[in-house]
Amino acid sequence: MMRTIGIYVYASLLVIGTIFKLQKVKNWAATGLALEKKDEIFATPKIVSQKVIAKTGTDVKVEGLQKVPSGPVLFVANHQGIFDILAFLGYLERPVGFIAKKEIKKIPIISTWMEFVHCVFIDRTDRRQSMKAIQQGIENLKNGNSMLIFPEGTRSKGREVNNFKAGSFRLATKSKVPIVPVSIDGTYQMLEEDGGRMKKSSIQIVIDDPIMPEQYEKMKSAEIASNVESIIRKRLNDK
Repeated sequence: MMRTIGIYVYASLLVIGTIFKLQKVKNWAATGLALEKKDEIFATPKIVSQKVIAKTGTDVKVEGLQKVPSGPVLFVANHQGIFDILAFLGYLERPVGFIAKKEIKKIPIISTWMEFVHCVFIDRTDRRQSMKAIQQGIENLKNGNSMLIFPEGTRSKGREVNNFKAGSFRLATKSKVPIVPVSIDGTYQMLEEDGGRMKKSSIQIVIDDPIMPEQYEKMKSAEIASNVESIIRKRLNDK
């Protein structure tokens, strides 16, 4: 348990240490420079994520980065644990925003960074707000910012993949961007498997072939969701 507390403290200090950089980012936003500084803004969450994962002793292997098309894409992934987000921030090699639950918006510093990398906060209990959040995600994609969704809606806390919900795939169908299936494995072992005690693991991230807009344009969201779910299930079962 002391090791777990130590990692939480280390992560907290890293986040607090970004305050001065965050103020610079706010200044960029105020002067209209945020868009052209997008990669530089994203570099801070990326580095913090990499350092926290390294502190746990976990190694990360990524396959298929060369398959990601240029321009904005919708990454679609399974959701094993809390460390999924840090793994994707640290190792997808491009700025990416998330559809995140509204509770995270209450966390100081972190929530502000999330806003600057174009994350969208969603209240799944409020249909009107959920629709508004999805629309914001669509606008982010149209404006050139890649997004990542977890269509399971919650962490599986293991290798089992829960059914993908179709609603969030509207981000792709309305913005007409490529859908990139991504499977992640090993993150649940870092925290969820042992009752909240942190331990090292090996994370494998595999990026599959993109599904281009012309491939899915005549499909319904439920069909797209089912196809992407099958790709990710197969990838995890092949390991």
